[in-house]
Amino acid sequence: MADIGIIGSGVAGLHLGLFLRQHDIPVTIYSDRSPQQIAESRLPNTVAHHHATLERERALGVEHWDPQKYGYFANHHYLGGPRPLAFRGDLRAPARALDYRIYLPTLIEDFRERGGGFELRPIKPENVVDLSSRHDIVIVASGGTGLSAMFPKRAAASPYELPQRRLCAALFHGVDHPDPKGMSLSVSPGHGELLELPMYSFAGHVTALLFEGLPESELADPADADPGEDAEAFERLVLERVRTHFPGVYERISPAEFRLTRPEDVLRGGLVPTVREDYARLPNGKYALSLGDVHTVVDPIVGQGANSASYSAWVTGEAILEDHGFDARFCEKVARRRAERTLAAAEWTNLMLRRSAAPHVLELFSAMAEDPALAEEITDNFNRPERQWDILSTPERTRAYLRARGKEVQP
Repeated sequence: MADIGIIGSGVAGLHLGLFLRQHDIPVTIYSDRSPQQIAESRLPNTVAHHHATLERERALGVEHWDPQKYGYFANHHYLGGPRPLAFRGDLRAPARALDYRIYLPTLIEDFRERGGGFELRPIKPENVVDLSSRHDIVIVASGGTGLSAMFPKRAAASPYELPQRRLCAALFHGVDHPDPKGMSLSVSPGHGELLELPMYSFAGHVTALLFEGLPESELADPADADPGEDAEAFERLVLERVRTHFPGVYERISPAEFRLTRPEDVLRGGLVPTVREDYARLPNGKYALSLGDVHTVVDPIVGQGANSASYSAWVTGEAILEDHGFDARFCEKVARRRAERTLAAAEWTNLMLRRSAAPHVLELFSAMAEDPALAEEITDNFNRPERQWDILSTPERTRAYLRARGKEVQP
């Protein structure tokens, strides 16, 4: 029987580990943090799991948070400018945003209870060969301590050398949810975006605000502010930027009640969208397979990172059940199976990171604002980014899609 080693206890490593234990395959997860350390860390992200990911959780037996209670039911959109657009796409099944400092420790305990091995020790690139002697294949699902560098960057799929947005995510009280309860994506042309998520955290049901500011815009200011030095000044800055750029969100804020949940509930920085090679041959002839953020890093602007990682974990698990060769052919098989979705998620995300929206994207938004059924279909494609990329990859494809649905388009 195969024996699998997984480096990393994020969503990719845990979903794969749980999948394998469900099929009685020996697996050990190596983590540089204990569940308690994860729970006590700073806010790591503001991740939403779309319905397709929740279905995988249900299949894995780890749906501890009923989406009817903890989830949301629509995507609300606002595009500012001379002719503002406001519309929503209803979800065909709920999504959910849960603090990963609650989510990951819970899944680690599930994994342990099901017989999974969990070793608390950091793994460096020079340790991977020795680790591979204990396992048939090593899955690298954490890029810490330089592990990502084991897998060369794919230049054609990685067009950026620098972060395209300055990011600041934080959890707040005092924000009413939109109706119906949902996330919102608001765009301030020339400045950036604001993602708003109803999220469950240690303070209960709160709101996550994620600023995606162009580096030279004042929407990048929250990423440079330190709430640890002056939390009230940080809150005032956030309120002012929301009031100026995102009036629809500001209308639902009670300034008297608006406050940061805790100083550690803030994440600031930026990331470079990157796609890396799927696998590497080790000096001893064995193979290491990249997974999750080691394989594909995407900006959070369209919420694909964790969902893509979960999908890749599932596909990898299926391949392990079918084929115990664990050679180059095995790795190529995994790469082919996950490529369409993971690369589509990366391409779609990079399109949305353009400094100004592509004209065909604006055409699609305008059509969505006029047609709730079309908006619902596009919203459902968050579960299938390859379908979204089928529509958005070229202006010709977008216009063909709209014509097929009876919409007038530019010649």
